Amino acid sequence: MDYQKLANLLFPNVTATPEDMENRYPPRKLPEGAKVTRMAPSPTGFMHLGNLFGAITDERLAHQSGGIFMLRIEDTDKKREVENGVETIISVFKKFGLNFDEGALADGEFGDYGPYRQRQRADIYHVFAKKLVEEGKAYPCFCTEEELSSMREQQEAKGVNTGYYGEWAMWRGRPMEDIEAALAEGKAWVLRFYSEGNPEKYIHLTDLVKGKIDMPENDQDIVLLKSDGIPTYHFAHVCDDHFMRTTHVIRGEEWISSVPKHIALFKACGYRAPKYAHTPQVMKIDEETGAKRKLSKRKDPEAAVSYFVEQGYPKESVIEYIMTLLNSNFEDWRRANPTEDCWKFPFNLKKMSVSGCLFDMAKLNDVSKNVISLMSADKVYADVAAWAEKYDKEFYDIFTADPARSTAIVNIDRENPKPRKDIAKWSEVRNYVAYFFPELYKPDFTLPENISRSDAAAIVEKYLGEFSLADDKDQWFARIKGMCEPLGFTPNVKEYKKNPESYKGHVGDVSSVIRIALTSRRNTPDLYSIMALLGEDEIKARLGAALKAYTE
Repeated sequence: MDYQKLANLLFPNVTATPEDMENRYPPRKLPEGAKVTRMAPSPTGFMHLGNLFGAITDERLAHQSGGIFMLRIEDTDKKREVENGVETIISVFKKFGLNFDEGALADGEFGDYGPYRQRQRADIYHVFAKKLVEEGKAYPCFCTEEELSSMREQQEAKGVNTGYYGEWAMWRGRPMEDIEAALAEGKAWVLRFYSEGNPEKYIHLTDLVKGKIDMPENDQDIVLLKSDGIPTYHFAHVCDDHFMRTTHVIRGEEWISSVPKHIALFKACGYRAPKYAHTPQVMKIDEETGAKRKLSKRKDPEAAVSYFVEQGYPKESVIEYIMTLLNSNFEDWRRANPTEDCWKFPFNLKKMSVSGCLFDMAKLNDVSKNVISLMSADKVYADVAAWAEKYDKEFYDIFTADPARSTAIVNIDRENPKPRKDIAKWSEVRNYVAYFFPELYKPDFTLPENISRSDAAAIVEKYLGEFSLADDKDQWFARIKGMCEPLGFTPNVKEYKKNPESYKGHVGDVSSVIRIALTSRRNTPDLYSIMALLGEDEIKARLGAALKAYTE
């Protein structure tokens, strides 16, 4: 076979050489040990939580080593691409604070190793496709879909491995005359890899997450270029990661089975393969079966990263929670560094789970409550307002009408050594603060079972005549304690516990009645601070309404 002639027949317009490409994309000048990673999603319009999981791994590995973290768009499959898919990807990563050093933008790109969209890199792929043909390592295949389907049926009937290999590779080794005739007829063709692998032999991979893995060599003559000249994932991965000088490929464990193909292609092209780290899949407990399963795009709303944005989980909470999934020692580090920025955590691939990560919504909520509790009131106000403007316009208008007052509301029991941990996401804030706003407040004077309506009426009536917003906090509480004994309650909780039959209740019960009368809640932040923000007129109105409800 005259491979040079064949290469010129298939790629008559390719004049650049592999050396040209090497000169265009030279090795990066980075510090020793610096890692180059890439996030390479497809523009499908859907961002899976696993994408964010992988992106954080890529970002940490690169930036902790003083390396490069880039965004490459794998848009070779036009059938899966949706309008604004790239914009969605970039927007999501930006929302979660992942900063790329180079890569695709919504309207362009930045960096010296582009293009960063695969469909714009066809000239690079064709240079190396031609090189492989010249070396007898790739060949055109003119099989139709019907022929391939028939071949598969025969393989299944014989009980042998399916695929295009060995004796089943119909265009492998065909004479030039057959190829020229097919080309002359205008038949569509794909370019296939000429595999020399033997599945009875094994390749040995040291995966940076999974450890040592042994797999049979690849014997499949996989497609390198599709009939439209666009590469398959396998060929694009090899060319792109070589010329973008990627040092570490981080991807989901579902790609482990492709490693023999990729190792064979790197070897055929004369490239050094990058190091691989195959991350575990994100799992959850199925509510029906109680068994673990993959987080499903179809079944689980939380599989979409957009879910967390729409629900109002702060980006800091989501990142913090993912860190707990990524590294087994993160929570120990957090306990030792309770207020440190989580990006300062020393991430380590060796601390990743090998078997899978279990997504737990309750755990996320707990993590988020803690994260939010440590935020300043100004940040909480700003983030809630930004979320509500997009997802709850009615609440946005109410909440932002008086920014200073709303900031003071979210600052109650905040910015102190033991802040409350009530809020897990911004969508909960509306209900959490509703009693401060007449437009949202819904009176509910339901009492605990241990307090009668008549006693509640007596407490409210007495407090209505005695409260004073001029009191400091000590005076305020002293006034409530002073009301207790005349009403049959004790100001001393310990005394009540020793002699419960001697009292109607204790000072906590008296406070609860006042709390319910003013907020229609049994559990709120500091009542003294709440009263200061409600104001005298509103306090009197609510106490009066409660008194009326208890005496009717």
